[in-house]
Amino acid sequence: MRETQELSSDMELPQGLGAAMARSPAAMERFAALPAEEQEALIRRARSAQSKQEMRACVDGLLQ
Repeated sequence: MRETQELSSDMELPQGLGAAMARSPAAMERFAALPAEEQEALIRRARSAQSKQEMRACVDGLLQ
């Protein structure tokens, strides 16, 4: 049986991050494969993004 990862309620995916990852299926797959701690760190970075460019940088970082 495979365990599913769930984000805590305070770590829900920000709308802007979800929208940015929707434009990049590879980034979405990479995010889903990350351990919960790394997902939460990315979400915190995304929440502090002040522009679309900063949000895109969060998503682009998944592909590097």
